[in-house]
Formats: sequence, C-alpha cells, structure tokens
Amino acid sequence: MVITSVVGKLTGANLTTSLTGIISNASNSNQLYRINSVTVTNINGTNAADVNVSIYKNMTTDYYVASTISIPADATLIVATKDMNLYLEENDSLRASASLNNYLQILVSYEVVQ
Repeated sequence: MVITSVVGKLTGANLTTSLTGIISNASNSNQLYRINSVTVTNINGTNAADVNVSIYKNMTTDYYVASTISIPADATLIVATKDMNLYLEENDSLRASASLNNYLQILVSYEVVQ
C-alpha cells in the first residue's frame, strides 16, 4: 500500500442500548482507518451507565475493546489510545452501546489513510 494522504477526523455520538456503528470503513474504499483515541463520557449527573465498544470485523463478528464497563456519573473513560494500534480495514466498523439511552457520549479521533 502506497500512502498518498492521511486525513484526521473526529466524530461523536450519543449512545443508546443498541449496538450502533460510530465509524465504518466501506468495502472497496481503498482506505485504512487508524484509531487514535476513543473516549466515553457519562453526561448524566446522577447515575452510572455501562458501555460496550467493539470492532465489527468484516461486518460479521464483534471483537470487544470494552465490555460492560461501568462509568460513574459525570466521569470519562479512555477506552483506546493511539498506543493500542487499532485499525479498521475495509468492511470493518467501530460500534458502541450503553446500558441506558443517552447517558453516554462517545468521541472518536481517527485518521483515514489512503
């Protein structure tokens, strides 16, 4: 693979109880997504909530980076850092869910490598 560009991206979402795609690398994209960081913040001031974060390989199997980790009220969890060397190949996605709707927000910093 000859690298022609690297573009930084940032995306965020409110999490629900359904495991949902946060970022997806389409099949035949000719791109590699390098995950720099994944943070999850509990924006509820009273109650804790659990988070699940997975890499959905080839849109067939979830491999969990975080599974049922409790985040206290008004706290932030660092799920992944650049040192972990997480990548999304073609047809992979990063998915996440929460134990309670709209208690948790996820923020993902990544690079699109072409």
